Amino acid sequence: MRTHAPAAVALAAALACNQGLEPAPVPTSCPVGFVGVCGTVTFRGTEPDSTDGVFIVGYPTFPQSRNDLLAFKPFPPPASLPRPFTGAQFYTLRIPNGRYEWVVAVWKKVGTFAPNFGNADSLLKEAGFYGSGAVVVNSTGTDAIDFVIDFNDMHPISYYFPAPSQP
Repeated sequence: MRTHAPAAVALAAALACNQGLEPAPVPTSCPVGFVGVCGTVTFRGTEPDSTDGVFIVGYPTFPQSRNDLLAFKPFPPPASLPRPFTGAQFYTLRIPNGRYEWVVAVWKKVGTFAPNFGNADSLLKEAGFYGSGAVVVNSTGTDAIDFVIDFNDMHPISYYFPAPSQP
């Protein structure tokens, strides 16, 4: 007479896994208790070889000059989005309650900023932004702040702040 104990143990172990071997589902909304914005960024184009990272930040008011560029939240910026910069990726950006006129992805080239931030135009480019109006964060996560990060259509800072005209 054969014993069924090994088969019973294997069946119990398989049932106890509770889908433990399946990949974790990709999040689609802000975590419970999170304050900030969440969404999906979709990457287009080829990541430049000189990429240091891609960061998402929020501006309470759209910058009006180069001096306003450091008024983003959170400050300092969070870590770069994780590589690879392909396909689509869910992100979270922990920012305080408030109204944000510009939620933007900033591409950073490998290099060090000058003390006066004077070389920012050579190191930073806007790579994509949420274009459906202002975003309001009110003690909870604001979902579906989705946008495209397009490595083939990035804009230098001077695109938004051209040099003053000469008389």
